[in-house]
Amino acid sequence: MKWKILIVAALIIGAAVGYKFYTDKVVDETAKTYETEKVVRMNLTKTVSATGTIQPRDSVEVSGKVTARIKEILVEENDHVTEGQIVAILDGKDFEAKLDQANFTLTNARQKLERTERLYKIGAKSLEELQDAQYEYDRAKSAVELAEDDVNQTVITAPMDGVVVGEPKTPGTMAVQGSTNPTVIMRIADLSEKLVKAKVDETDIGSVRVGEPATFTVDAYPDKTFRAEVTKISQTDTTNSWDTNNSTSSSSSSSNAVIYYYVTFAAPDEENLLLPAMTARLDIIVGQVVDALCVPIDALKTDAKGSYVERITKDAQGKDVSEKVYITVGLYGEEFVEVTGGELKPGDEISVTYEAAKKTSSQSGSMPMGGMRRPPM
Repeated sequence: MKWKILIVAALIIGAAVGYKFYTDKVVDETAKTYETEKVVRMNLTKTVSATGTIQPRDSVEVSGKVTARIKEILVEENDHVTEGQIVAILDGKDFEAKLDQANFTLTNARQKLERTERLYKIGAKSLEELQDAQYEYDRAKSAVELAEDDVNQTVITAPMDGVVVGEPKTPGTMAVQGSTNPTVIMRIADLSEKLVKAKVDETDIGSVRVGEPATFTVDAYPDKTFRAEVTKISQTDTTNSWDTNNSTSSSSSSSNAVIYYYVTFAAPDEENLLLPAMTARLDIIVGQVVDALCVPIDALKTDAKGSYVERITKDAQGKDVSEKVYITVGLYGEEFVEVTGGELKPGDEISVTYEAAKKTSSQSGSMPMGGMRRPPM
């Protein structure tokens, strides 16, 4: 009987040792596993993205100051013109006829004034009659000047140096003058320099400064990168939504959730590849650091004490051990962030993700019954 008790005791002790080995294995296999990255030194750049339109530096719409039919167009699309060059002539017959009539009236008014002056000097005409003759002469003279100006306005000259962009109007077209909707005879643009006018989101506009560099691409040359520089930042949003007295801007602001500001860029184009109206996709460089200590943004965590990363080291048994290392951060890039303070050095392993190891079928549930078989009695 005694030997049976000893056998049972030995079996119980063995089962206990086996169970402890099993639970240690389960704990070890379900311990934390880490995906790590190294702390590195690198050049870091922060950019703001925007979309804009290629524009000439200067452009003008050429219209007539008088209403008349176009008689001649002296330039074609893509022609280079200089300031003062004659580019079109309007039919001036009606204005020339008016000038002839005005000159005839002026001649009569001059003769009347001279006759009245002679008679006034001998007392045959009153001062009032002399003043009336002077008034008629001045009015006739002004009419001649106006008629001469109308004739001169039938000769259209280029107001600036540039290139004729688009097809001019054809001869025979009626060119209507006016301040609201005049007939545009042709457009002239200075294409020696290009601009990009882009919309920048209100969340990014605070990072943009005049003088900051940018790069951009256009669909016409997808493999080519162009350079640009910020030259102007609008002080009002694209819809003037702040102006509550403007009903148009108020209604547009209520329907648009995002506020944009216009930013203008100078865009050198030595090869003359960029054309007006092309869409430019810009990356504005708003911050740069050289040889900065950096960690992946995915590794950055925060708690009540501040920002930290989990540095992974090995213990005496070679197992991964995690420790919090609090840091201060500087510039944010697309994937990395600059470390400006803290006890990190290049090559340190830090955790970027955490996941628990999946249990196998033998790890789910309690100890298998085979390991706890009762001894025969």
